[in-house]
Amino acid sequence: MLRLARNMMAAAISMALLAGGAPTFAAGAPRPTAGSSAQVEPASGRKWQTDAPLRKYMAEIRAAVAAKHREIQDGTLKRADYQAIGTLVETRVARIVAECRLAPAADARLHIIVAELTAGADTMLERTEARPAKGATRVVQAINEYGRQFNHPGWKPLS
Repeated sequence: MLRLARNMMAAAISMALLAGGAPTFAAGAPRPTAGSSAQVEPASGRKWQTDAPLRKYMAEIRAAVAAKHREIQDGTLKRADYQAIGTLVETRVARIVAECRLAPAADARLHIIVAELTAGADTMLERTEARPAKGATRVVQAINEYGRQFNHPGWKPLS
C-alpha cells in the first residue's frame, strides 16, 4: 500500500513538473503572471475550487503543523515530532492524490503544492541531506500557498 501511495505521489510530482515546475514559495518570490503557462489564479480572479477530500486532508495537515508551529519557528521541534508530522503529511498527500477530483487546471496547480508538501515531508523524514527544519518550513509555505490559491472556507494561513 505504501509503495502504491509513493508511486502515486511520484506521478503527481511528475505532472507538476510538466505543468510548469515545482517552485518553492519563499516570501517575496515572483509568482507567475495571469498570462503565463503556470497561472496562479483562475482567469476570473477567483480562487480554485476544492472538493471535500482535499479540504479534509489539507485541514488535517494544517492542524498537525499548527499544533507544533511555535516549535517549528523557534527551532525547538524534536526529531520525533518532525518524523510524526512528516509521516502525517505523507499519508494525507497520498489520500489527496487518491481521492481528490478537481478540474484539470485546478488539479495542475494543486500538484505543485502536493510536490512541495511531499518534498517537505521527505526532508522531515530525513530522506534528504537537508535539516528537517527546512522541510517543516517548506510544508508551512505550501500550506500558506494552498490558502492563497484555493477556495477553502475558513482557511487561515500559518504566520
